[in-house]
Amino acid sequence: MKKKVLILGAGMIVKPIVHYLLDNNVEVTLASRTKEKAEKVLDGYSNGSAVAWSVGQDDILNDLIINHDLVVSLLPYIHHVMVAKRCIFNKTNMLTTSYVSKEMKDLDKDAKEAGVIILNELGVDPGFDHMTAMEIIDRVHGEGGSVNEFYSLCGALCAPEASNNPFKYKFSWSPKGVVMASNNDAQFLKNGKVVKIETSGLFKNPLKINFPNIGNMEVYPNRDSLEYISIYDIPEVKTMYRGTFRYKNWCEALDLLKELKLTTYAKLNLKGKTFAEITANLNGFDVKSLKQEIKDKFKIDDSNSGLKAIEWLGVLDTTPVHLEKGSAFDLVSDLMVEKMMLGKTERDMVIMQHIFKITKSNGDKETIVSRLLDYGNKDYTSIARTVALPAAIGVKLILEEKITDTGVHIPIKKSIYAPILKELKALGISMNEQIEDVILG
Repeated sequence: MKKKVLILGAGMIVKPIVHYLLDNNVEVTLASRTKEKAEKVLDGYSNGSAVAWSVGQDDILNDLIINHDLVVSLLPYIHHVMVAKRCIFNKTNMLTTSYVSKEMKDLDKDAKEAGVIILNELGVDPGFDHMTAMEIIDRVHGEGGSVNEFYSLCGALCAPEASNNPFKYKFSWSPKGVVMASNNDAQFLKNGKVVKIETSGLFKNPLKINFPNIGNMEVYPNRDSLEYISIYDIPEVKTMYRGTFRYKNWCEALDLLKELKLTTYAKLNLKGKTFAEITANLNGFDVKSLKQEIKDKFKIDDSNSGLKAIEWLGVLDTTPVHLEKGSAFDLVSDLMVEKMMLGKTERDMVIMQHIFKITKSNGDKETIVSRLLDYGNKDYTSIARTVALPAAIGVKLILEEKITDTGVHIPIKKSIYAPILKELKALGISMNEQIEDVILG
């Protein structure tokens, strides 16, 4: 009998997971608030069906879960725990690509008692980064070595030829999520000392690193790196840093937007205002001399890449805003949606780089560098492929009982990551590993 998978949500990364499962003889039900959107994803396939479903329609969700062997939640992360509780009640396995929350972790005992796996963080970052990191960490430890420093860096970007706006960035996935992440704090371990970065300083001192075939990139810290010391079981590590790749310009531009309070969430009365008036009001500037006051306050001139970027975006324009109520975050992210989406004929790109400075069992020092460079193609964006295919393979392996763990997991156990990485490699998604010195500026 064919296995049946329920996928909740028909967003920007859904196509590759749906098509992979259908191509592997798995029946797929795609549930979306807009049924037509789901039907478009399933076009050309006979073993898929679309249903209209929205969060809050609990009875429909229960009936759907009961009639499927596994549930993939591609909903916003705030809904995952609700879905997980229903899956546990119905003894149905579940998978997400999102960061695991404390509330999700707390379901571990219930999931084990129900005999199901709730597998989270099976995308690219988080996901592929965990698996490819653990593959090397487990090998180093297995050979009696230790990990002294570990950098894990990833970026979802437009391909170099498409980086033709002042931000050097275009969105191939959720724009609002990218801007929201710019408000995070961060912390990491550097030479045995904890470094804490407040949100105001997130973009101020990016690492400089050359990525082969791409060029000089900047990296800013990604959330809390410290928790990965225990997650990856490397208590010996003295430097632990997770970061996000960007082309030059992004960090300077985002830093200026933040300094101008243009990524804040406070609700504002926007009726009848212009973008320039909003920017001026937030900062106590005179709208008539707005640009000059910005230059004076931050000691920059017209050549500053951050100033060029925000001016191009439109936050200094006398154009009326499109909302009557909302936040500066709403305005800026909407402008980015309008001006910075990846074009239909343009390629996106995912790059990843792990750097391990290790001590081998004989005392020798070595630097292992592992890299991914992946471009989108005519069928799928790179971000869709690299997020969806690890998840799709995880689904298939759970259905085939090749992954038999129960409880709440992320893919750091060899029993989970090894078979997934093997199949990803066959699909052309793999890291290139070599021994080399890397200069981090």
